[in-house]
Amino acid sequence: MTDDSAIYTGKATPDAAADRGWLLGHFKSPGDPRHSEDVEIKWGVHPKGEERDRWVTGERRTALQVLVSGRFRLEFPGRTVVLAEQGDYVVWGRGVDHSWYAEEDSVVLTVRWPSLPGYRADEPSVPERQ
Repeated sequence: MTDDSAIYTGKATPDAAADRGWLLGHFKSPGDPRHSEDVEIKWGVHPKGEERDRWVTGERRTALQVLVSGRFRLEFPGRTVVLAEQGDYVVWGRGVDHSWYAEEDSVVLTVRWPSLPGYRADEPSVPERQ
């Protein structure tokens, strides 16, 4: 028999709204099936014209971003990547600075690893978090 506390069901958009888009990671309460110190998963819903306030610098994780819908542009030093068709994706590693811009209303799924405590954009004294 399965312990029901080990299973979580939800809806990405409302669940993501509760934690700046993040569905899974170290920031969820221990004991919550969505708690992980290995990986973070974000459901990003971005209206057309939304952009990242500041570049992420000093990135300490690897990331994968997949376009679910819309058109989404990522900026890297010396390179621009546009996710234009459903399923387009980009992967970048540790130390790669980046920013982004929603060219159309967009939904993107981001997976990052590892999940690092204290790594948030709203805490300017530490490296930024997307």
